[in-house]
Amino acid sequence: MNALKTLAAAALAALTVLTGTASAQTAATWPDKPVRIITPFPAGAGPEAVVRVLAEKLQKKWGKPVIVENKPGGNGFIAIDAFKRGDTNGYDLIQLDNVHLVAYPHLFKKLPYDPVKDFDPIAPLFRTYFFVGVGSGSKYKTVGDILTDAKAHPGKLNYGSWSIGNPVHLGSALLESMTNTEMLHIAYKETSMLYAAVANGELDFALGSLATAGPLQRSGKIKFIAVTAPKRHPAFPDVPTVAESGGPAGYEMTGWTTIAAPKGLPKDVAEKIQKDIDAALAEPDMKDRYATFGYEAFPATRAQFTAYIASESVKYADVIKRAKASLD
Repeated sequence: MNALKTLAAAALAALTVLTGTASAQTAATWPDKPVRIITPFPAGAGPEAVVRVLAEKLQKKWGKPVIVENKPGGNGFIAIDAFKRGDTNGYDLIQLDNVHLVAYPHLFKKLPYDPVKDFDPIAPLFRTYFFVGVGSGSKYKTVGDILTDAKAHPGKLNYGSWSIGNPVHLGSALLESMTNTEMLHIAYKETSMLYAAVANGELDFALGSLATAGPLQRSGKIKFIAVTAPKRHPAFPDVPTVAESGGPAGYEMTGWTTIAAPKGLPKDVAEKIQKDIDAALAEPDMKDRYATFGYEAFPATRAQFTAYIASESVKYADVIKRAKASLD
């Protein structure tokens, strides 16, 4: 009996030490082991390439391995499931984009995650604006031309994207809702097929980033007639904003990604991660990498970013409702 009591006491003491170690995790001691960043993007994709460079910088800063683990597919649900089953003390982080946090909650009646309760967005990594792309031989010279034709022929003019609910789809749907027009959305399996369809005139237009539509634009097969930003893109000063091109005032559409941690991470640890990410993203070679993909820095405090996510969710909810889009 005494032996059992002794064993039980030892087990309780060990549990107390382990629990105390987890609860005592602070910015001064974190990290004391390898950190994993799970990404839903495939190897070589623009967002994934950025997070790999970031991981290298964080590894030097933290003195511990920072491992990027690709878990693409399944609408990002595979990566999110791995994250939810992972470490809760900040050693498992995840890269998410705006679709995961502000679009899917309105596109699915039931999600395998809660965007508010399961994630603590630590720092925005980047944002990218889109260009309105048309074929090089297209009759459309401005967004105004597209809207005039759309109003004259409801439901006839078409645009494309690579799925239901991505920023390119919802950005086009937002243009419809802001101009009271009706156009036809066509989804393609791959971005290469999508922009090839724009180039050969199969599609009237499609929104695209420099990373996705840029190659065909540089080859002269697609031309950009507007950018979905509040001001002109520095690399394309001759391309007007949507409003300048005859579109609605106030129109804006972005894509963005963030690094998120599990909910409930100690405040000082979360702030350390944010501070170190912000410092890494400010380095000159990161800015060069961003320029390659058409990305730009997205500086924001955690409070500002949280408020931004909430406002984006409201915007997407309205667009999705008007478009009657669903993934269930």
